[in-house]
Amino acid sequence: MGISRSSAHKRRATGGHRPAYRKKRKFELGRQAASTKLGPKRIHTVRTRGGNEKFRALRLDSGNYAWGSEHVTRKTRVISVVYNASNNELVRTNTLVKGAIVQVDATPFRQWYEGHYCQPVSKKTAARAAAAAAAGTDGAAAEEKDKPKSKHCTRKVEERKKDSKIDPLLETQFGAGRLYAVISSRPGQVGRADGYILEGKELEFYIRKLRAGKHK
Repeated sequence: MGISRSSAHKRRATGGHRPAYRKKRKFELGRQAASTKLGPKRIHTVRTRGGNEKFRALRLDSGNYAWGSEHVTRKTRVISVVYNASNNELVRTNTLVKGAIVQVDATPFRQWYEGHYCQPVSKKTAARAAAAAAAGTDGAAAEEKDKPKSKHCTRKVEERKKDSKIDPLLETQFGAGRLYAVISSRPGQVGRADGYILEGKELEFYIRKLRAGKHK
């Protein structure tokens, strides 16, 4: 028996049986769940109604994530699934689905922030940079910093710095090198695990959920 999306087998609202007046139809078919896992990228194409295609992601390890408050998007590595409102089993098995809360690598966003505002994103990263400069390991970065800038460029950067304050919760995550994000695409349908970085009230909500889960 194939998977069907038909409701012909269900009872009426009153509780009575519906008579079976026809067999299953092709246009009522359903397919097995993709259950996209974390791993090296692997995508299958599925031929659908009308000759169209779906992209069934079986394994993914990266995606495009938007940092809404800074209006910037970067491709970054997905590290792990940390929370799923529908099922804890999807967290244990690192299954990527729409709405899942994941940890992503903060490096691309940190590099953009430090390049855009010409200042460290957090105190921890500032201390690391100072230690690297003192040891002489990060020579290229030190050289870039010491390079003379035009007055126009300096004014532009100083103007940007007025709006450079970020959420303390995000700052803590940048120090750890991992950011919480939510997947907003459908990996089993479009073959991508894209989403956005959690901020503000939404981030506070999910941090409370994660802490509550740890205390159980």
